[in-house]
Amino acid sequence: MTILKALAALGFAAIVSACSAPVDTASRAAPFVTGAATPGDATQASQLPDLRVEKITVSVPRSLKVSEANRYYPSGDIVWREDPMGDRHMQVKAIFETAMQRGTAALEGSTPVTLHVDVMRFHALTEKTRYTVGGIHSLTFAMTLRDARTGAVLVDHKVVKADLQGFGGQMAIDAMARGQTQKVRITGHLANVIRSELQDPGGYRNAKLGLIQTLNKI
Repeated sequence: MTILKALAALGFAAIVSACSAPVDTASRAAPFVTGAATPGDATQASQLPDLRVEKITVSVPRSLKVSEANRYYPSGDIVWREDPMGDRHMQVKAIFETAMQRGTAALEGSTPVTLHVDVMRFHALTEKTRYTVGGIHSLTFAMTLRDARTGAVLVDHKVVKADLQGFGGQMAIDAMARGQTQKVRITGHLANVIRSELQDPGGYRNAKLGLIQTLNKI
């Protein structure tokens, strides 16, 4: 199935590029998109009280497979190249911690809560993909929200898919020249996503980014 993904990525990259919005704006300026809350949430976003996040914890399980293969679409749960070679789990954890802190900083509600995030997938672009066709930053995490005073669960392990268009070729070069590295874009995007989850009725709805995004689910 990995071969199928790679062939499809090569054969249809131009189609995906044409279908994806080629707009390069800072992630912090991206509008929030609301959607239906996931069935089974302890509390839907529209029912959440006015929140103030007092504590954030992030878990990146060691069971998530890291791939360093420089292919168009390597198998693995974690694909990350913009930091030096090292502990990719800890690098991804640091990105999520920064994003969650930034995304919740402005929440000054009356209900203190704790936020726990379990990273499930962090599949950014390889060197080969970034230098050529671009692709999708495939990002998935689960969030659990508790009342900090009582421990009551407000949102129970809600899975959030937060994919982001990954620039390639000249678009990637131009973005980096403006300071919009993969880390900057992904961090800002995740900050927007968690803010949307905690503020907007229904929470965040994943963007539709074309064929490669669909193949990510295979």
